[in-house]
Amino acid sequence: MATVKQLLEGKGFEVASIEPDNSVFDAMQSMAARNIGALLVLEDGKLVGIVTERDYSRKAYLLLDRTAKDIRVREIMTSEVAYVDPDYTTEDCMALVTEMRVRHLPVLDNGQVVGIISIGDLVKDAISGQEFIINQLERYIHGIR
Repeated sequence: MATVKQLLEGKGFEVASIEPDNSVFDAMQSMAARNIGALLVLEDGKLVGIVTERDYSRKAYLLLDRTAKDIRVREIMTSEVAYVDPDYTTEDCMALVTEMRVRHLPVLDNGQVVGIISIGDLVKDAISGQEFIINQLERYIHGIR
């Protein structure tokens, strides 16, 4: 069973973030450029929220009289963020994303953001583990050592 730390070591990506007073337009543009679905919202280096494509699609209708350039990230971000630490197992994370119905989990180590994992990362890890087990069983059945 892998840990979050091991997952992050395999990813090697920077943490994509935005400040709460940036525009939603900037957030959407940043996500599109990186081909990702979420940005951590950091203020003075501290995690204060997460903004996702889902936040925009579900909350922007409340602000229909304004353009995305006029709406601040803090107006649509999710402030109560589920997060994990590097020692969590991938199984713990799967349980959390299922229970909380979220797709992204920031990773905090002593209160500092060190990464983010997505449900896609967790599924990829689970599939990889299954493939390893299948390969080992096939080698055993065929007598390959």
